Order: sequence, then structure tokens, then C-alpha cells
Amino acid sequence: MVNGRTVLERFPAGGPRGSWPAEEFAHARRMEGLPAEVVMDLATDAFLVIVRGDLRADAAA
Repeated sequence: MVNGRTVLERFPAGGPRGSWPAEEFAHARRMEGLPAEVVMDLATDAFLVIVRGDLRADAAA
């Protein structure tokens, strides 16, 4: 967990399909009920699929 965000998956920004794999992964997680979103991590040149907040706290509720 970083800055109140849980990173579910990383996708390289230089891939031939751009952000599509990240968007597809995030969409699948949203279909499972997770509020997943895609953000760009400029420091690592990667698209991150994240969930804001602490998943562990959500799981305990």
C-alpha cells in the first residue's frame, strides 16, 4: 500500500497496446466489485491499477 493506495497490478507504458491491458484489468476488477482505476507512475514509466484506501480494512468489514 502506497499513499493510501493498493497497487493491484503494473503494466509497462511502452507496450505496443499502451494502457489497454491496464484498462482491461481494471475493468475486470470493477466487475468483481473493486473500485479499481488506472494511474500513470511517471517515475517507473508504468500504468498502475490501484484501489484507493486499505483493502484489508474493507475485507474486515
